[in-house]
Amino acid sequence: MDRGRGRGVSVSRGMLPLLALHAVAEYSRLDRKPPVTAGLVAANTIIYLRPNFLDHIIPYIDEVWFNPHLVLKYKDLKRFFLSAFYHINESHLVYNMLSLLWKGIQLERSMGSAKFASMVAALVPMSQGITLLLAKFLVLFFDYDSPYYKEYAVGFSGVLFAMKVVLNAQSGDYTYVHGLMVPARYAAWAELILIQMFVPSVSFLGHLGGILAGLVYLHLKGSYSGSNPLIKIVRSFVSAVSLPLKFLWGSGWVQRNTSDVWRCQACTYDNPGILNICEMCGTDRFEYSSLHSPSGENQDIPLEELRRRRVERFGGL
Repeated sequence: MDRGRGRGVSVSRGMLPLLALHAVAEYSRLDRKPPVTAGLVAANTIIYLRPNFLDHIIPYIDEVWFNPHLVLKYKDLKRFFLSAFYHINESHLVYNMLSLLWKGIQLERSMGSAKFASMVAALVPMSQGITLLLAKFLVLFFDYDSPYYKEYAVGFSGVLFAMKVVLNAQSGDYTYVHGLMVPARYAAWAELILIQMFVPSVSFLGHLGGILAGLVYLHLKGSYSGSNPLIKIVRSFVSAVSLPLKFLWGSGWVQRNTSDVWRCQACTYDNPGILNICEMCGTDRFEYSSLHSPSGENQDIPLEELRRRRVERFGGL
């Protein structure tokens, strides 16, 4: 989230073509095109651009600023839900959408479109709600209202922080956060501190609420073993809206079930069934199995070798 008090936003077009080119480049190299991620990027961009034929439908930013005081005082659900999809300027939008592309593609390809959409549908109100509770907590117990309880903020970054927590939850690897190498599972916390240090205008509570929402989501997901009815609803919706995308992209949309996934026996990463090479370590799907004897001898690839293969495959990412 980014803070501000201005009325409206200034719309320039300098960086948006770069965002479009990057999105096209990312999707063109994928065998399966994640439709939910594409839809989220498109929705955020359309809301920012406000095309004339939608001008009477899309609320103005003055109507949706996330302000804890106004949300609670007027029970304003429009501010509560819609503020996540607004951005105050072009750089704010492009930075968030590039981050969404990177995280969304990975999560949607690994989870499937329906589960990913249901996760986003849960993370939006969870991150907003936790931010609201944190602001109210500071007022009640510390009488600390001006900086947080009455601040104005918009942006998708709270949800992005939550997605970052989910993406890195099971990772034992390291990643770079603004030039610093940290354990991947703590990357969101490091980014929270570093961004606040170098860009103090961003919403600290909004980002913190996103991290906590990601942790709560993982906890609830791990403790709930039943079928999620939201996933069934989202799966039906995704199936309907993806029909036109199938004509544009062929059969490349993401819809997975357990039969479409195979687990790499070298690094235990779950890969889409359409691939025969592990996305994580580069191990051949069938070659590794043929090299193992029926007695089940332990011939796992060393950790350093897995990291070397990953660096070669992803260019150090």
